[in-house]
Amino acid sequence: MKTFKQYTALCAVLAVALTACSKPQAELPAVPQVSVLALSPAAVQRDDELPGRVAALRTAQIRAQVGGIVLKRLFEQGAEVEAGAPLFQIDPAAFRADLDSAAALLQRSEAALLRTAVQAERLQSLAAAQAVSEQARDDARAEHQQALADVAHARATLARRRLDLRYATVQAPISGRIDQALVTEGALVTTSDATPMAVVQQLDQVYVDVRQPASMLESIQRSVAAGRLDKADGLPVTLVGSAGQVYPEQGRILFSGINVDAQTGDVVLRVVVDNPDRRLLPGMFVRARVPRGVQPAALLLPQQAVLRSSGGQAYAWVIGSDGKAVIRTIEIDGQVHRRYVVRSGLRAGERVVVEGQERLQEGMAVTARPWQSRSDTDALAAP
Repeated sequence: MKTFKQYTALCAVLAVALTACSKPQAELPAVPQVSVLALSPAAVQRDDELPGRVAALRTAQIRAQVGGIVLKRLFEQGAEVEAGAPLFQIDPAAFRADLDSAAALLQRSEAALLRTAVQAERLQSLAAAQAVSEQARDDARAEHQQALADVAHARATLARRRLDLRYATVQAPISGRIDQALVTEGALVTTSDATPMAVVQQLDQVYVDVRQPASMLESIQRSVAAGRLDKADGLPVTLVGSAGQVYPEQGRILFSGINVDAQTGDVVLRVVVDNPDRRLLPGMFVRARVPRGVQPAALLLPQQAVLRSSGGQAYAWVIGSDGKAVIRTIEIDGQVHRRYVVRSGLRAGERVVVEGQERLQEGMAVTARPWQSRSDTDALAAP
């Protein structure tokens, strides 16, 4: 019996051993692989991206300077017009009649002047010979002076009538693009109309009015001093459209146009921009990149390396010297070339995880490899 029990126990041990050997060996968890970027300080140009509205360099409302019926429109709506180009024709018949009447009045006044001049000269000779009284001589002189005044008045009236006839053809006061006509043929226009006949806007150059806190004005002025730019030349400004496109035309800040809004405390910066292709139109919303200055030792992080907690706090994964991942809370100070500028929380030389954060846990050992941006990968693949 004793031998049999020993044999049974030995068989049981062998069965357990065979069962354990028949099971596959448990695989060890794989070490996650991440892409990291070693932080290095770099000098970057800091810009402030501010909202702004486009305004025409000059705007002229076309209004009638004489009243009358509009006979025809002499321009294509939305076209470019030159200064002095005819835009509307007001019925000139009444003004021509007034001009003819003024011309006849001038002729009559000149004839009267000639008569009084002869009369005054004749009476002067007779008064010297004591053939007429001095009173008659003085009356002749007075009539001559009155005739001179009548001629001057008639000439002024004639000039005014000529001006009215010229105003019957409404002309463009400035060069620019004319909007739609606000009156049609057959409409009666007067000098007191509240609505203009049309609007001409000069668009070869435009203004962009942007706002920013008054406290930032000093940094802009330091930028001018650092760049050794003359205020008359202005500080260069880059414009960005609503869809993110960058306009090729650069603007410049007019420092003479800076004023502070008393209600909001914001500085209104006026930027002038060359607009040869008429890409910028009045009323458009754009963003202006205004240089703030150069940051000599900035730490830049790719956008995908920065994560946000549920409370909005920014953080990033950092690989320590022991090869383990740790979470680091950071503060962000804007963007430069689609990268975040780190204000605090990271130091130069630290390795920050850019790709693979979703597999990380605090204190986990990782395998790190250098991260390459998409632009670097495209440059390598180009040949």
